[in-house]
Amino acid sequence: MKPYWIKTHQIIKKLFSNFVWDIPNNENKVYLTFDDGPTPEITEWVLAELEKHNAKATFFCIGKNIVAHPEIFTKIIEKGHSIGNHTHNHLNGWINKTDDYIKNFQLCENIISTHKSKINPEASGLKPKIFRPPYGKIKPAQSKKLRQLGYKIIMWDVLSADFDQNISKEECLNNTVNHIQSGSIVVFHDSVKAFKNLEYVLPRVLKHLTQNNFKLEAIRF
Repeated sequence: MKPYWIKTHQIIKKLFSNFVWDIPNNENKVYLTFDDGPTPEITEWVLAELEKHNAKATFFCIGKNIVAHPEIFTKIIEKGHSIGNHTHNHLNGWINKTDDYIKNFQLCENIISTHKSKINPEASGLKPKIFRPPYGKIKPAQSKKLRQLGYKIIMWDVLSADFDQNISKEECLNNTVNHIQSGSIVVFHDSVKAFKNLEYVLPRVLKHLTQNNFKLEAIRF
């Protein structure tokens, strides 16, 4: 048995109702998200694929990767996608003290804010108040502090499992297209580790969604 769910169970959503697991709507909107970038070439490839379908998405970025690749981060914003905080060093909340975790989150927040102050302040997505905990692991005290700071903690309804090196690209595709419904938040990763699956899956998911009249939008709160 895999140590994760592809489709998040309703019981989990109810138990952790302070988190955003999906965004219900009657307009066939779905929300593709990409964690762990920006990553050279891979994030840019993702942006190009999204543009082919006039799709908007949400990128949960790691602070140290923004520092290393600011030009790619700028492209994400310029293309009209939304940005989320994913900590500075991809920290696992379960094994880090709350003070250390929040400081790492704030370091990423400061990097995003500083970078975006150099861009048109009227552009979309420049004041992100969304956060995704790496690995989906976060302590109640960490969650409470982030919510007190005005952040929405964004989890997911569908996990593509593109990061899993033990599944085939076809299985990864099925994980996604067989579980998406209106309101779904879907997790992908614009990372080197996930690219073997992502390169195959993303174009096919985008084609499937557009052919079935789904609207691909960014998460904005």
